[in-house]
Amino acid sequence: MTATLLPRPERPPHRPRHRWLAAIVVVLLIAVPAGYLVLSAHQSRDSGKDKQRAAAATGLVWEWPSRVERRIYEVPIPGGSTYVAHYERNAWERSSFYVQFRTSREALDAFIEEAGGDPAELREGRPGVSDRQADVVGWDLDVPGHRYAGTRIDRPGERPDLAVTVDLTREDRPRVYVVSTVEL
Repeated sequence: MTATLLPRPERPPHRPRHRWLAAIVVVLLIAVPAGYLVLSAHQSRDSGKDKQRAAAATGLVWEWPSRVERRIYEVPIPGGSTYVAHYERNAWERSSFYVQFRTSREALDAFIEEAGGDPAELREGRPGVSDRQADVVGWDLDVPGHRYAGTRIDRPGERPDLAVTVDLTREDRPRVYVVSTVEL
C-alpha cells in the first residue's frame, strides 16, 4: 500500500498574523519607559540648577518664592501681588526670609490678618523692619518724601516672627517689606 501525500496549503512557516499588535507592544514596553526616563532626567537636572542658583544668591531674587519657603516662614503673599522678590539667609541659630512685593490696600490688610497681626497696628513712625535687616538686602526705608508704616507680628512658640514695613506713598498700591525670622 502506498501512502498518498496530501497537498499542503500555501502558507509560509510561522508568521504572526497581526504585526501591528507586536509593534504596539514593543512601543509600550520599551519606548514609553525610555521616554519617561529621558524626561525625568531632564527635569531633575533643571531642578538642581534652580536650587544651585537660589543657594548662590547674595541678594534679592526677582521671582515668587516657592510655596515651601512661604509655608516654612509663614509669609502669605497675596495673590495679584507684583514686583515680588525674596532672599533667604540661613545661619546656625537664626534663619531669615526677606520678601518684598507691591499689592492693593485691601490685600495688604488681608495679608496682615492672615499673618496673625492686626491691620490697625500698622502705623506711621512705628518700627517694622530694622535698619540692620534692611541693609542685608539693600532696602532703603528712609527715602525722603515717602511715607512708611510698620508693625511687628510676634508669634508664640517656635513660629517665625514677622517685621513688616510698608511704603504708603502710593495709597492704591503700597509696597510691602517683610522679614520673617526663625530662631533655631
